[in-house]
Amino acid sequence: SAKIDKIVHHLYESISKQIDCTKCGNCCKKLFIDINDEEINRISEVLKINTIDFEKQYIYKEDGGDKVFIHIPCSFLNENKCTIYEIRPVTCRTFPHLHKDEFISRLIFLLDNYSECPIIFNVFEQLKIELRYIYTK
Repeated sequence: SAKIDKIVHHLYESISKQIDCTKCGNCCKKLFIDINDEEINRISEVLKINTIDFEKQYIYKEDGGDKVFIHIPCSFLNENKCTIYEIRPVTCRTFPHLHKDEFISRLIFLLDNYSECPIIFNVFEQLKIELRYIYTK
């Protein structure tokens, strides 16, 4: 619902400002990251690696055709910082995806990451408080 999205967006904006992702890095340490061909080309070019060699070394192609970084933790993570930060895939740029609409339709994904991401954890915990307040009035 739009009402829930509005609350989540507000909580995300507030909570994400309080958390330094480089102190955690769990998204890079524990999650498979989607990557598309355009991103593979861009990263390969910057790293001066042939795209075929890049894919052999870093990419796994799933049954449905989607591509993900094969290494967990991410090969490009060094001391909790991304070594390709400026050219990182959009999945990395937008994680934990709490700025997006349709929060309720993405609950499974978010709950999967509840224990991994302190931002998701804190948004959920605060959301429970907010919703209890709204629906018990």
